[in-house]
Amino acid sequence: MSSSSRLLSALFGALALCNSVLATELEQKPIIPDGYECQHPPYKVLMVSKSPLVIYIKDFITPPERDHLLKLSKDTFTRSGVTGRQSHNSVRTSQSTTVPRDDIVRCIESRALAFQGYDVPASHLEPLQLVKYGPSERYHYHTDWFTSDHDTHQGGNRVSSFFAYVHVLNGTTGGGTNFPRLEAPADGRWCDDDIVDCDETWDNGITFKPVEGNAIYWENLAVDGRGDERTLHAGLPVVSGGKVGMNIWTRERALGKGIRGEDL
Repeated sequence: MSSSSRLLSALFGALALCNSVLATELEQKPIIPDGYECQHPPYKVLMVSKSPLVIYIKDFITPPERDHLLKLSKDTFTRSGVTGRQSHNSVRTSQSTTVPRDDIVRCIESRALAFQGYDVPASHLEPLQLVKYGPSERYHYHTDWFTSDHDTHQGGNRVSSFFAYVHVLNGTTGGGTNFPRLEAPADGRWCDDDIVDCDETWDNGITFKPVEGNAIYWENLAVDGRGDERTLHAGLPVVSGGKVGMNIWTRERALGKGIRGEDL
């Protein structure tokens, strides 16, 4: 092979390597569109319960945001832990991951903060958590507020929760979010609008269907600061298909960077 042929071969090899590295980086770090500006969608708010405060939010997470979250978290999910003990447990059989705070994630955070009235600083938010459920996977009945001082020594207790549906596979059955101690709604439009699973018995409280882009918001603590038992809830088992949800939790006080992490 001539020296010129060897040079061309080396150049093509280097180009192929660069393209491979670039493709890998693009897969791992989705590019945020040039000129991206945080814009909040015109979501719709429906009061479910005044005491405890539970609100259903339609179109809270936009389709591009949902796609970005899925790309950002690709291949990062691990078996979910249970509050206070991160070991595997039959109570929670899903997979979960936290997402780094890039511009789009911070936009979602700012929406969650503004929903709560502007007075909650970003330092009170835990890192956004995605949770993935496949067939038969679930999270048994639990509350989001802590019962152990070990979990509250930094940031205090969890004041509020959002659970948003990021992705729901076509043909998914089961996998609803059940609040057994809430009163069932009386108006049939909750069923007609595909919000509440009306095939569930009313004795089981309220079961919200997994609908992409929609979210449930609730407050975990009573006026006296104690955990509200009525916020008991569960991620019911997925019968077929699968879903990816997102938890956004707000604490009583600021969390350190060791928990919050750095912005991208």
